[in-house]
Amino acid sequence: MKKIVLCYALCASVVAGWGFVRHREAERLENNVVALSEQVHHYRTRLDEAAASVQALQLRCDEFVKMRAADARLIRDLGIRLKRAETLSTTSLKSAVEFGVVLRDTIILHDTLRGFVWRDPWVRVEGVVGPDSVECRVESVDTLRQVVHRVPRRFLFIKYGTKAIRQEIISSNPHTRILYAEYIELKKSRKVKKSR
Repeated sequence: MKKIVLCYALCASVVAGWGFVRHREAERLENNVVALSEQVHHYRTRLDEAAASVQALQLRCDEFVKMRAADARLIRDLGIRLKRAETLSTTSLKSAVEFGVVLRDTIILHDTLRGFVWRDPWVRVEGVVGPDSVECRVESVDTLRQVVHRVPRRFLFIKYGTKAIRQEIISSNPHTRILYAEYIELKKSRKVKKSR
């Protein structure tokens, strides 16, 4: 009788575990559908800074290689093993500035306006020079790619565990200089049991 109860308990545990795993997988796929169909939510912070929010896409390693081959190649080109990558984030930026400047000490020979345009794949500058002023518009486009990966500990030639978590940030615009970067990983704290 004890063997039957033990066998039943073991089977029930396996079925419950399998059901839990299937539930988690269905939940992950449902979240991915929402993430793929959702648009970026743009908003301003209390300090009037531009911000954007988007739901994270959760991919397994094999799905990532199949669906995002270019990003997988980028990670490998950085010398990072794909299984050690934690997250990949891509952000595209565009800056546009319009301004006018008053010109002084100019001699007006003609009453016509002259314009100029300068551009490369990342920056476009256009302007109009008037008799006493200059009006300009500057647009800059940039894409940031961020990879978070685990750096393994090393003993002789053996790699094991995690020594640190690093973030690599790549800018597609050669005019851009990354001034500051920060990555904070928030982990849920474990509750400490109080001894009586």
